[in-house]
Amino acid sequence: MFLNEDFLLDNESGKKLFHEVAKNIPIIDYHCHLSPKEMVENKPYRNLTHIWLGGDHYKWRLMRANGVNERYITGEAEDFEKFRYFVRSLQKAAGNPIYEWTHLELKRFFGIHEVLSEENIKEIWEKCNEMLAKDEFRPRSLVVKSRVKVVCTTDDPIDNLADHVRLKELEKNFQVLPTFRPDKAFQLQKETFSDYIDKLSAITEKEIQSFDDVVNALEKRLLFFKKNGCKLSDHGFGAIPQLKRSWSSVELDVVLNKALLKKELLAEEVEAYHFSLFQRLMALYSKHNIVMQWHFNSPRDFNQEMYQKLGADTGYDAIGDASEITQSMGKMLDIAAQNGGLPTSIWYSLNPNDWLSILTVMGCFQNGNGYQKQHLGSGWWFNDTYSGMRRQMTELAEQSLFGNFVGMLTDSRSFLSYPRHEYFRRVLCGLVGEWVESGRLPYSVAEQSVRAISFQNANKLFFRGSIADD
Repeated sequence: MFLNEDFLLDNESGKKLFHEVAKNIPIIDYHCHLSPKEMVENKPYRNLTHIWLGGDHYKWRLMRANGVNERYITGEAEDFEKFRYFVRSLQKAAGNPIYEWTHLELKRFFGIHEVLSEENIKEIWEKCNEMLAKDEFRPRSLVVKSRVKVVCTTDDPIDNLADHVRLKELEKNFQVLPTFRPDKAFQLQKETFSDYIDKLSAITEKEIQSFDDVVNALEKRLLFFKKNGCKLSDHGFGAIPQLKRSWSSVELDVVLNKALLKKELLAEEVEAYHFSLFQRLMALYSKHNIVMQWHFNSPRDFNQEMYQKLGADTGYDAIGDASEITQSMGKMLDIAAQNGGLPTSIWYSLNPNDWLSILTVMGCFQNGNGYQKQHLGSGWWFNDTYSGMRRQMTELAEQSLFGNFVGMLTDSRSFLSYPRHEYFRRVLCGLVGEWVESGRLPYSVAEQSVRAISFQNANKLFFRGSIADD
């Protein structure tokens, strides 16, 4: 029964939709954190810990919850011992998607159908490591094996994109495209802000002394990214900034220069800079046909002791509870629309209680240009679960257009993460199958929706339907 051909599919329509429609559709991974450098180098992985546990803070959190010493998570312990402690933690992870993903990855990539346990850990370790030494388990081969057509990485504006350029020469089976993520241009209060602006100035060969200079530098980099295939931008933010009054360029220049001189900033100054920079970037995205992604309500690095030891993205983030989502999002979109700079956008909140608010605000800012302009993003991070996916899709269907949903993304740093798309498609087909079986939806419309959500919508939104689905 475990991970059989029909797992997550508990109705006949869902089974038919998955096996006859969704199962073999290729993947457009339009948001991930895979390393383009790893793909260029295309080196073999030394062992299962290297590819499975390296950088995966989802798994690290499980191990910490099980009382595992940090030495066996991010520390200097031997790789096999780290793997052993992960397996011990996994035994207690019933109901957690990591339990299912782990076994799905073993099954799809390594052909291993046994349940991972302390009894067979050595056998599985040795078998997987033997396979990882082969060419077909190098990074690019894993992407091809997963039938991925496009990988959109996450990249800073000052990146020279040399790896992306090289990959265009090296790899003909799939595309690797950059995504414009200018988060560091917003980080006024960090010690590293002035150094970052110096780097932005250097790569654009233009001294940055004013707020407009920042915007112009970012536009120059955005055009460079677009020349190299960029289709999307991305922003990771704790909360959508609010503006209580309009700020002049002169006032924003003062805020910028205070930050560059590392002077203390008022909260309202930071908020004004953030809001104003978002507005200018939204106008640029609209002008240059870049789809904007917002990831918000995701406060970071709560455990400062561990942040100082390990840095960011190591498993110490949480779901935010920022208030006034409706007002802040509505105001942001309203001003952008008034200024003629409203881009096509995908909104992701880490807090699922925000989704209905996002959906209702979105409905106020659609257009009549033949396509949907505002989208609710997939269940993300802590919501990338069976119940999270179903809730996100149900609320989307009830408040917007389910048939326009742009579907799943991996949001992952692991080249073994692509079975998550299979997991998502099984949940999708199971849910839509329920609607068919209860008489809410004809099968023909269900089939059309599954095809669109699995591949076609992302293809149309980002690539004008140019990616072949064979």
